[in-house]
Amino acid sequence: MSDATLTPPVSEADHSAGPDDAPVTLVEYGDYECPYCGMAHPIVKRAQRELGSQLRFVFRNFPLAEAHPHARLAAQAAEAAGAQGKFWEMHDMLFEHQDAPTRRRSGSTHKSSSATWRMADTRRACATTSGAA
Repeated sequence: MSDATLTPPVSEADHSAGPDDAPVTLVEYGDYECPYCGMAHPIVKRAQRELGSQLRFVFRNFPLAEAHPHARLAAQAAEAAGAQGKFWEMHDMLFEHQDAPTRRRSGSTHKSSSATWRMADTRRACATTSGAA
C-alpha cells in the first residue's frame, strides 16, 4: 500500500460529501459535458450509497472547454450553486441532463434539460447582482 499524497490536498475549499475521516477518499476531476465523466456519475453515486460513511467523495471542476463548449459555463453554474449551499443538487442535475445542449441544438423541447442550461446562464446574473462579474 502506498502513502501517496494528493496535491493539492483536500481542503475546505473543495466540494466534499462524506465524513472527513472516512477511510477512503475519492477525488474526481470532472467535466460536466464529458461523456466519460457522465458514465462515471451513476457509478460514483452507487459507491456512495454502498459505502456510506466509509467514503468521502470530492469533486473538483476541470472543464475541458476546448473539447466541450458548455463545460466552463456548467462548472461556473455549479460553483454559483455551491455559493448558495446547493452544489451537489446542481452537480447531479448537470450530469443527469448532460445531453441537454445537444438536444437543445437539435430542436428538442425537453423542459428539464433546457432548464438545466438556463440555470447555468443564471450564473452570470448572480455574478452581476453580487458585483462579481
